[in-house]
Amino acid sequence: MSTLEHKIEQVKALLADAVRDFSQVTFANSLGAEDMVLTDLIARFQPDIAMFSLDTGRLPQETYDLMQALRLRYSAPLKVYFPESGSVETLISTQGVNGFYDSIENRKACCFIRKVAPLKRALAGKKAWITGMRRDQAVTRGSLALSSFDADQGLQKFNPLLDWSNEEVWAYIKQYDVPYNALHDRFYPSIGCAPCTRSVTPGEDIRSGRWWWESAEGKECGLHIGRSPK
Repeated sequence: MSTLEHKIEQVKALLADAVRDFSQVTFANSLGAEDMVLTDLIARFQPDIAMFSLDTGRLPQETYDLMQALRLRYSAPLKVYFPESGSVETLISTQGVNGFYDSIENRKACCFIRKVAPLKRALAGKKAWITGMRRDQAVTRGSLALSSFDADQGLQKFNPLLDWSNEEVWAYIKQYDVPYNALHDRFYPSIGCAPCTRSVTPGEDIRSGRWWWESAEGKECGLHIGRSPK
């Protein structure tokens, strides 16, 4: 058995454990390369796991194209959550349409309204959630565990691809012909909102294209690291 095949079996076992031990399990699908690997594995082996994504209102067209490709390829439905319109209107009237560039506080406020608050609605009533995070994606993710209690969200959290390398993710995508975001072919290893994402050059950290005007130590939107702002 190859290393990749072994890791696939480990993920399948972890997903089965999640379904066995928790009655309401959901997969937070960011539509990145890692999440498309999980999309394929969940659709093939654990189709009862619910799947959702967050539409911030500022996603690249290529991400919407992938949403449609996912719908055509897999029978598992992808539920999409949006930010509350009133909160977005207040945010823009306060800081402007691109005020997130002005300060980290502004950017995190934007992330909270467009991502964190919708995530809380998506996770309401669930017992466990699944993400596609990997340790080598960012310095902020080095201490993550395959399974742990998420105190911020109040439920169990699973990171099945935690120890996968970027090369293994793409080997799986190629081997199983999994659809992926076209921006990856244009040197976008990590894709978020259009105004907050850029391509990277060879040798740059894979998360360097996200919020590139900030230091690497704080490049999280609040979905996975740290407490929500009061």
